[in-house]
Amino acid sequence: MTDSTLPFDSRLTSSAYSQALQVIEAVEPRIAEATRAELADQRASLKLIASENYASPAVLLTMGTWFSDKYAEGTVGHRFYAGCQNVDTVESLAAEHARELFGAEYAYAQPHSGIDANLVAFWSILAHRVEGPWLEKFGAKNVSELTEADWEALRAELGNQRLLGMSLDAGGHLTHGFRPNISGKMFHQQQYGTDPETGLLDYDAVRAKAREFKPLVLVAGYSAYPRRVNFAKMREIADEVGATLMVDMAHFAGLVAGKVFTGDEDPVPHAHVVTTTTHKSLRGPRGGLVLATSEYAPSVDRGCPMVLGGPLSHVMAAKAVALAEARTPMFADYAQRVADNAKSMAEGFLSRGASLVTGGTDNHIVLLDVTSFGLTGRQAESALLDAGVVTNRNSIPSDPNGAWYTSGIRFGTPALTTRGFGHDEFDKVAELVVDVLSNTTPGSTKAGGPSKATYLLADGVADRTRSASAEMLDKHPLYPGLDLA
Repeated sequence: MTDSTLPFDSRLTSSAYSQALQVIEAVEPRIAEATRAELADQRASLKLIASENYASPAVLLTMGTWFSDKYAEGTVGHRFYAGCQNVDTVESLAAEHARELFGAEYAYAQPHSGIDANLVAFWSILAHRVEGPWLEKFGAKNVSELTEADWEALRAELGNQRLLGMSLDAGGHLTHGFRPNISGKMFHQQQYGTDPETGLLDYDAVRAKAREFKPLVLVAGYSAYPRRVNFAKMREIADEVGATLMVDMAHFAGLVAGKVFTGDEDPVPHAHVVTTTTHKSLRGPRGGLVLATSEYAPSVDRGCPMVLGGPLSHVMAAKAVALAEARTPMFADYAQRVADNAKSMAEGFLSRGASLVTGGTDNHIVLLDVTSFGLTGRQAESALLDAGVVTNRNSIPSDPNGAWYTSGIRFGTPALTTRGFGHDEFDKVAELVVDVLSNTTPGSTKAGGPSKATYLLADGVADRTRSASAEMLDKHPLYPGLDLA
């Protein structure tokens, strides 16, 4: 397809959304107005946030059903509420599609988000590796059979395990052991980084860190690392120190699903537990999944009541639809174009003298170091937004500006690839970004000193950027033919 990778009957979809908005408008017209405005804004902006995408109308419509009204704590066939037979169907289909798509032994479709999925994974690993042997030691079937003293000892044991994850400034995620996050509080944690010269993962350094620290959990995966990871090597390291390998593939799940990442770069054959979101590059609803080997399946299956409450049945239904879409050859073609387009964007930046972390990309992420423009990430993000380019600021390795102001801008290609952008458009996007940042200067604080937040964008730059963007966006309309007037 040339104009969109989300084929649909525009007449039928327009009718469905128009009528839905009329129903909403009768109750709270401001919500209907905001919904129309959001579509208009997304249509008119260059969406380059790596964690955002555009779900198909089928996925979006699936979330607006009466499955939203049903409580269904528990698991398929074992619910704490009656009347869950249809939810069982929905959850079973979502898990089936996930297993088949990723080649996983087990899939759990209940997590509401990626953070929920990671919490389920962490506690499942603790239950399997710590709680299980502890219960066996006392001859108990579950924690309810332990004495209060036994339980206190177990709780101390569960809360004193070690986790080794990728540092935030190297491209890891908050949930990989960042101290202010719950993952940094529930584990005794340390973090590995990247080579200070190349910005690339140094597996020998990770191995040395793991040998020294001896973690129970080794976390791999990233949210802002623009390269692929060798998960076979990460599994070797985990096995050497007796750790469970957990991979968070939330960002690159679509590239795994589309078979862009295979062999050692596919985490599923190598990890004990894999977590992901279902949006981002997978292009589904906002939600999470946990994949696991059969060994860990019983522990993961206790996500409710261990961590989660009632699953969002309407979202699980939408996950099933999105995962079904991802099993098609059309999605595989889309995933390859996501990676190809990231290379095109990276080459566009480099040819114009911009500096990229690791010097390029081989996934869907391009991480731009904006210090060469004399800007902080926050200033660059704001200036680009003024020009209609939607991005997010991001830390870079050893970031001098910290995690709030940052020194980087993270770009992702999934959303605009969904709209049909290709090599030429992404090269043009790089040109527009460099133009905006080259014409932005830092502002001053009230005291007259240099500011990390305020900025000055030269006159006319925002208008010419929006004009050039509009020309490209008009050629690749979002949900073409969908009319909400």
